[in-house]
Amino acid sequence: MNTRLTLIPAVYIFLEKEGQFLLIRRANTGYQDGNYQTPAGHVEEQETPREAAVREAKEEIGIDINPEDLEFMHAAYRMHPDKTGYRIDIFFRTSKWQGEVANMEPEKCDDLLWATQDELPENTVELIRTALEHIKKGSYLSEFIY
Repeated sequence: MNTRLTLIPAVYIFLEKEGQFLLIRRANTGYQDGNYQTPAGHVEEQETPREAAVREAKEEIGIDINPEDLEFMHAAYRMHPDKTGYRIDIFFRTSKWQGEVANMEPEKCDDLLWATQDELPENTVELIRTALEHIKKGSYLSEFIY
């Protein structure tokens, strides 16, 4: 008998400036610590993905984004047949925001870095690398089986 899945939704934000986008290095979280990814987070109950992206941008890097300025770029479906669960990751892009980018969660992030896709740090989270490759090819969906 097949079991209906429960997906854990997350959002990722490609914040763009002058041909580069912002990466944050995770620290003290227990997940991908020491590796770079975009600002990101889980979608909470009664919240749309765009609302989650706006909230996460404010919480993590202190900026305000208008939800209408978030452009959908990509979705990744990740199958984790373990306790971490199945996930759907939604990637947005924007070059419009208010405020100055700052590390608002130094207990969870120990570096902010502007980079191009061709100059990613070696320790960039594989999900981010793969999403960028798919975006470059014009593909809106990637699928991972772990």
